[in-house]
Amino acid sequence: MRILQLKSDSCVFQPGQRQQGKSTMPFSSTHNQMKMKFSAEQEYPDLSQHNNHMSKVLTPAMYKSLRDKQTPSGFTLDDVIQTGVDNPGHPFIMTVGCVAGDEETYEVFKDLLDPVIKDRHGGYKPTDKHKTDLNPEHLKGGDDLDSNYVLSSRVRTGRSVRGFCLPPHCSRGERRAVETLSIDALSSLSGDLKGKYYALKNMTEEEQQQLIDDHFLFDKPVSPLLLASGMGRDWPDARGIWHNEKKTFLVWVNEEDHLRVISMQKGGNMKEVFTRFCTGLTKIESLFKQKGHAFMWNEHLGFVLTCPSNLGTGLRGGVHVKLPNLSKHDKFGEVLKRLRLQKRGTGGVDTAAVGGIFDISNADRLGFSEVELVQMVVDGVKLLVDMEKRLEKGGSIEDLIPAQK
Repeated sequence: MRILQLKSDSCVFQPGQRQQGKSTMPFSSTHNQMKMKFSAEQEYPDLSQHNNHMSKVLTPAMYKSLRDKQTPSGFTLDDVIQTGVDNPGHPFIMTVGCVAGDEETYEVFKDLLDPVIKDRHGGYKPTDKHKTDLNPEHLKGGDDLDSNYVLSSRVRTGRSVRGFCLPPHCSRGERRAVETLSIDALSSLSGDLKGKYYALKNMTEEEQQQLIDDHFLFDKPVSPLLLASGMGRDWPDARGIWHNEKKTFLVWVNEEDHLRVISMQKGGNMKEVFTRFCTGLTKIESLFKQKGHAFMWNEHLGFVLTCPSNLGTGLRGGVHVKLPNLSKHDKFGEVLKRLRLQKRGTGGVDTAAVGGIFDISNADRLGFSEVELVQMVVDGVKLLVDMEKRLEKGGSIEDLIPAQK
């Protein structure tokens, strides 16, 4: 069992403020002191077989300089890197290999995380500033994707509630407090966004599986990446899903992040999906602020989330699209790369495409605004569909190959 499962229930703190008046230290802090009895060389993990961003950056010298540091809530270097130590790499996608336990993690361990962020986000520098744009009127087009090819559209992001530790590090009490706060705030949504919260612990196995199969609910925490980082502790306590009546606007509570906000619907009207996403997300943020809780954000990292891969917008805009001919073309991968898009199977990152249907989404998160990322998806998918139509008729797509965005 991981030591984080035994962590004190007194982790709630205001960012940048150390807990005062404690006669005992959090368990993870005490454990960190015990490890100091061994040298850095004795404690340094064996990363010789690893292929993740963390393992590329963490040297013995860096480990030695950071291993005695911790955030105000007691999150240590070994807590940051544990998931990357336990999981050497992914066969298709290079994983990040580290997580944050609270908002301060990105500052306390910046010597490690800044290079990881730069490596993962295409050279994003510690001096760079992120931009946010949640005005759907700035999106050009997006309401005309061909529904004969584009089967469904969705936009999702994550949000972290300032003042609480993140899922790898939070206590049971904190997790329950985030759930209560979320239920209270979401219950104030009205009109097309009005909905209801469903706690996982009150669902039957059949109900959970049906929601998972319908792509409405997050899967059970079976991924070793999630389990090694501590996100699966106490499952399913204080986890759940909120959705509106049409199931076109959903919020996951206490999965990988405090909140995952999703707008989705059948067909290719990404403009409508993105408009609902922006409207709902803005209302949710306002409701949380009314209750005294802002979302974690700063001008360098944008919205702060658990995994460094999701910093910035945290946004993944994607479509399920039929590309049976283009997907067999030897330039398919190169075209996606030039469009700054990525592909998955419709069942997730580890799944293969079935019937030529792919989940196509933006590859970037940080350094681009929400509007810019969704625009990349809209413009890119239009081109992919045009290529598919050309190939259907036996034509060449060489003149349609795009330049690198």
